[in-house]
Amino acid sequence: MMPNKFLQFLSLTKKAGHLVEGYNKCEEAVTKKIVYAVIISCDASENSKNKFKVKCEKNNIPLIEGYSEKELGSVLGRDFIKILAVKDEGMANKLLKLWNDSQEH
Repeated sequence: MMPNKFLQFLSLTKKAGHLVEGYNKCEEAVTKKIVYAVIISCDASENSKNKFKVKCEKNNIPLIEGYSEKELGSVLGRDFIKILAVKDEGMANKLLKLWNDSQEH
């Protein structure tokens, strides 16, 4: 299995201290417009997905959905995580590029 560059870079983003983790913290960060991308697990509730989709669209923040809560959690040293936000613009842009590249293959 090929290493997933997106998940590897997400792990680096956490180690650099540029991730917000969890529903309430991410919701607050999106509302305050202090994040540059939001990542939501594909197995988050439809209600959560819809709320973040609307908030992200309203604030022009890209939303990535496509990994399970276990995949996201495993690279972050947790059992699972449903919602993350990226506080650093450069790291967010790199994650978005890696995500888009992975969708083209």
